Amino acid sequence: MLVSLLAPRLILSGGGAVSKVAEVLAQFGLSRPLVVTDPWMASSGTVDRCLAPLREAGITPGVFHDTVPDPTDTVVEAGVQAFRAGDYDCLIGFGGGSPMDTAKAMAILAAAPEGTHIRAYKVPAQANRGAVPIICIPTTAGTGSEATRFTVITDTANDEKMLIAGLGALPLAAIVDHQLTWTVPPRTVADTGIDSLTHALEAFVSQRANPFSDEFARNAMRLIAPNLRRAYADAAKGGGERDEEAREAMMRGATLAGLAFSNASVALVHGMSRPIGAHFHVPHGLSNAMLLPAVTRFGLQAALPRYAEAARVMGIAGDGEGDQSAAVRLVEELEALNHELNVPTPAAYGIDAARWDGLLETMAAQALASGSPANNPRVPDAAEIVALYREVYA
Repeated sequence: MLVSLLAPRLILSGGGAVSKVAEVLAQFGLSRPLVVTDPWMASSGTVDRCLAPLREAGITPGVFHDTVPDPTDTVVEAGVQAFRAGDYDCLIGFGGGSPMDTAKAMAILAAAPEGTHIRAYKVPAQANRGAVPIICIPTTAGTGSEATRFTVITDTANDEKMLIAGLGALPLAAIVDHQLTWTVPPRTVADTGIDSLTHALEAFVSQRANPFSDEFARNAMRLIAPNLRRAYADAAKGGGERDEEAREAMMRGATLAGLAFSNASVALVHGMSRPIGAHFHVPHGLSNAMLLPAVTRFGLQAALPRYAEAARVMGIAGDGEGDQSAAVRLVEELEALNHELNVPTPAAYGIDAARWDGLLETMAAQALASGSPANNPRVPDAAEIVALYREVYA
């Protein structure tokens, strides 16, 4: 069996790792970064955690802070203009998945001929060329973007979240500092945490799974499953003494889950999640959470031993428990997790029923076009995806 393993050349992980950002750049001979972040990171001063050590090392970074949740083609184009206006030799994505994904798309688009639209690179195209290296510094424990060859960008003309994949989106380095997550609100901790659990589980049951991705996925599930509730509780209590053990475990788990799905791909949950985000602006991790129990139940019998093993790895089922029982426990745990982390249904989130119903066929077509559902243990047709959307709505 031939396996192609893709990962950043350097992953620096641990509390306070962000203070070493200038040293990481120096290892690769880089010294002129454009930091890509979001307005809150800039206005709150959080981005100074990255900028200060750069300036102390005599580096004058540029800053592009106009990224938006669910990054769009228009923001990517604005970022490329900012990149081309300076003399930069690398991009640093600092923040949650949106700044990191924006930085990746900027690198890909900046390498293309002028006038190219980022949709030219959506799957099944391969985006293997980037203008400059990317360094990713996540501030949430969930997206895994710091370790993947993927970026997701919204095509504003078509209301479509485009999956873009290739070596051009693979970071050169990742700096993984769990202390950056301490100011993240509880809702985001929950959503990004379930996102990372989804990455690991989908990679593990994916039809493209391999021995390397399996090990990443197993280790990610071992870290995330017992620590997600703890991290959520830690965020909910606000200040005081931090549950550093849980926060560090979640951050490492998120990166391992990113490595897992970067090398095995995600499946039906992500395929169905992207259209929800594009049409209804539901945060990505939250839309994954809305879908995860129902989609897992849908595919259960097609990969029963795999789902059962996942349940055992996560500590939900005992080692001697039969596959059928263990797999059922997994679905029950996912439902309980959503309940305890206050994950709303699309209806409870406030999505209008008529608009939801009116977009079901479009969303199913967009989900299938992304290619992700084809990796699912049970590959659905459009009618089955529509039925799943109807099931999760209320």
